[in-house]
Amino acid sequence: MVRLDSVTKRYGRGTAAVTALDDVSVTIPAGTFTAVMGPSGSGKSTFLHCAAGLDRPTSGRVSLGSRRTELSALSETELTLVRRQRIGFVFQDFNLLPSLTVRQNVTLPLRLAHRRTDKARLAHSLARVGLSDRAGHLPAQLSGGQQQRVAIARALITGPEVVFADEPTGALDTVRAQEILSLLRRTVDDTGQTTVMVTHDPVAASYADAVVFLADGRIAEITGTLPAGRIAERMAHLGTWA
Repeated sequence: MVRLDSVTKRYGRGTAAVTALDDVSVTIPAGTFTAVMGPSGSGKSTFLHCAAGLDRPTSGRVSLGSRRTELSALSETELTLVRRQRIGFVFQDFNLLPSLTVRQNVTLPLRLAHRRTDKARLAHSLARVGLSDRAGHLPAQLSGGQQQRVAIARALITGPEVVFADEPTGALDTVRAQEILSLLRRTVDDTGQTTVMVTHDPVAASYADAVVFLADGRIAEITGTLPAGRIAERMAHLGTWA
């Protein structure tokens, strides 16, 4: 579903240049839940930005979907359409509009894309995230976990090919974080929704089918599902392995 081929991203020029990603190649299969981990400065956020078409790599290719759309070859207008129609985003800070109800926040991507809202689809989306009885509420009337569930429903409403989640549990307590992670896991298992999650939390990563470990802008290791303790141990030794 998502493929990076020899992707390098540098910021700045000359001696002040910083290499955030260094010749990264990875394929993320459709219908899987992938976690991307690494210490601060490892390139996690840059990986997400390049993979999701939010930033352009300095070199290399990023392709999306079975059509292998090369994101780096698209114009800004074309990239905007791809992000709007084919990609869903979930962020740590929810990014809900405070003046819009739950229903309006969830359907916002459809309105931006000038698409009609299918009432049955909306009802199903709200039921899936457990918010059928909160459709008319404003974000301020919801808990943090409920707001993040609104954000997940919003990310899924367009039927995206892939959802990118950037530290989706970072602002939540342990109980609410587990609820969100279980919801993401069920979404992958029940619907085959391809999901890529950047996280620093070994517990969050343990919900994934695969874990991509980054260190100093390079892939240090890619593993299958691991328990949180094993993930934490590998994180502690990333510098050595890289």
